[in-house]
Amino acid sequence: MDQDRTPYLGAALASLAVFFIYVLTLAPTAAFWDASEYIATAHILGIPHPPGNPLFVALGRVWILLLSPIDFLMNLESSVAVRVNLFAAATSALAGGFFFLFVHRIAKGLDRGPIFPWVAAGAAVLVGGTAFTVWYQSNVNEKVYTLAVLVIAAVSWLAVRWRDRKDEPGSVRYLVLAVYLMILGSTNHLMALLPAPALGLYVLMVQPRVLLRRDLLTRGALAVVVGLSFNFFLPIRADQNPIINEGHPACESMVEAAVAVYSLGRAGCDELADNLTREQYGKPSVFTDPTSPDPMNPEPRGLGLMGHQLLNYFQYFDWQWARGLDAADLPGSRRLPVTLLFLGLGLVGLRAVYVSDRDTFWYALALAGTLTVGLVFYLNFRYGWSLAGEEIPRQMREVRERDYFFIAGFMFWGVLAGTGLAYVWDEAANRIQDARARLYAAPILAVAFIPLVFNWGWADRSYDYAARDWAYNLLQSTAPYSVLFTNGDNDTFPLWYLQEVEGIRQDVTVVVVQYLFTDWYPKQIQYHTSPERQRPFREERDTGLHPVPGQPPSSPVIGLSHDDMDAIVGGTLQQESVFDLGELALQFQAGTFLSRGDRMALAMIRDSLGERPIYFASTGGLPESLGLTDHVIREGIAARLETGDPEQEGVVRLPQELGGEWLDFERSRTLAEEVFTYRALADRDIWADRPTLNIPWHFYFLHLQLAEAAGRMGVEEEAVNRFVGSAESFLVTARGGRLAPQANP
Repeated sequence: MDQDRTPYLGAALASLAVFFIYVLTLAPTAAFWDASEYIATAHILGIPHPPGNPLFVALGRVWILLLSPIDFLMNLESSVAVRVNLFAAATSALAGGFFFLFVHRIAKGLDRGPIFPWVAAGAAVLVGGTAFTVWYQSNVNEKVYTLAVLVIAAVSWLAVRWRDRKDEPGSVRYLVLAVYLMILGSTNHLMALLPAPALGLYVLMVQPRVLLRRDLLTRGALAVVVGLSFNFFLPIRADQNPIINEGHPACESMVEAAVAVYSLGRAGCDELADNLTREQYGKPSVFTDPTSPDPMNPEPRGLGLMGHQLLNYFQYFDWQWARGLDAADLPGSRRLPVTLLFLGLGLVGLRAVYVSDRDTFWYALALAGTLTVGLVFYLNFRYGWSLAGEEIPRQMREVRERDYFFIAGFMFWGVLAGTGLAYVWDEAANRIQDARARLYAAPILAVAFIPLVFNWGWADRSYDYAARDWAYNLLQSTAPYSVLFTNGDNDTFPLWYLQEVEGIRQDVTVVVVQYLFTDWYPKQIQYHTSPERQRPFREERDTGLHPVPGQPPSSPVIGLSHDDMDAIVGGTLQQESVFDLGELALQFQAGTFLSRGDRMALAMIRDSLGERPIYFASTGGLPESLGLTDHVIREGIAARLETGDPEQEGVVRLPQELGGEWLDFERSRTLAEEVFTYRALADRDIWADRPTLNIPWHFYFLHLQLAEAAGRMGVEEEAVNRFVGSAESFLVTARGGRLAPQANP
């Protein structure tokens, strides 16, 4: 490879082009899954779920401040969310710029004229940047992976840069910088370390003696120490008790914190160590079966499961190049010819790298292998969410699609496919005996636009307010100073976003049931709901449906001492037990198993009654496990605990086919017709994220219930028909949208 001028301007223009695509399809607010959590924690410098992602949180906060002029330039409802979403777009676009430089250098080595490197690099960025998962993760900050992809792309460029200048004085700085970026990136997510095997192989093949150089070893060690130091953000910030402080990775001393940071969680401060190693998720060994019924004695990982995992990867690969060509989730659809085309183009791209430079070919091959088969082996997923047949129980499947874990691999394969496409174009032109041969062969390059065209409708989030409006509707369903028990990411994180970023209904205490199993979370709930810290109900946010208390609650949600909280454990009742909830006495038969979470929730309900209304995000889950399903009344899309007689004026008992629930008709009707917002929840063309289809199902079900209740209460027929019509509109979305197969999920 020669060392002509590096086309930084071309890379910048390529980045801007992809960035423009992301901006056109940018989400205007938060989204489901982790997007709301990351936007909220970046805004308040909180600590998201382990490993805490301190680099993302800090950079996200700086980015929010730098882009604050957006508030003055545009009248945005969710300005902070837009800014953080732009962070995802910018990091992905910058990654495209580094891959532009990477491919341009490779293409120059093929010696096919001055135009070819520009065409190859441009096609590589276009295909890689519009692969479905890359695009879908780049117009909303659902995960922290776009920042990791930027690190991978930058390391790839630095590797080639070092290869070109390895004999020059000071060239070792490129390797040191690559090491630093990977280590620093690991404080965002371990995905940033994935180029390490390829880089190590590259160095061994190009100039192995450089590994013995003192300046590389000393500077590299310093880079590791400085890079990992960013994890000190976690104990420092945790000690300040931010309202989102997952894992509470605080330490008694900086010495303990340092041991945890530099031992990578193998020793030192327990809380920080557990956070860094994601101990609470209990990830199984890569050699064991994650679907084993007994996690304490897991079975070995079998070939059948490994085969399914590889097929699951191919399923996600099949989505990348023409997702909108067929709405089916499974491979083998009308997308298959396009998928095979881009699979082949990627192999041609690898061939082009091989012809250009053998050493760089091994880097590209190792990186591609790490980001695909290597990652499949390491992640060791359960059966695919949609790939597994009905014979596979839900508990043995992943809770959602996991294509986002392979975002870097999809972008890199797109880069290779774009390179291969340019190679095919040039080869075709060479077979045409004419001075304008490349112009005649140019239609071949139109293949690079296939992902752009066929992924647009599925990747576009520019209209999607669903998560934000779901959270708004759920919070507004509750009375002032309520305790709202939620079940998971999608009925929790959007609420955090709305409370911490938009400042809506901060008086409501959101309690995540799964977190009640930890030792730190109930204590945080107690701390933040103590009278001096309880956030007030704001009358300007009142829906007019609930009487406003004169004073906030005089005690926290839970009154137990820390020692008493720690003493609560799950177990089977040895004898019949009665739990007193005021007018309601819950009876549990001998042999009933109550988990720590169940018992902690009962303590919170008991200590809150009288001052804080109790709500549940669904009538299943906790109400069902505690035997409360006959004692909750649906109000909007939340369910309120009624310790007295639920048969009250205006409350209707619905038939079993509609859940058999109690429904407060007038309150729910007012919420549904005058308070709730439904943007992007009804009559959608496509709902790309199939595992969240339960969200529009909630609204479909509510409006069916309202129609039934209206008919029973003798309300005008026009209202009944209106509710039925609304339900049908939500049903379109709940089935996946107009363009999706019309089968219930």
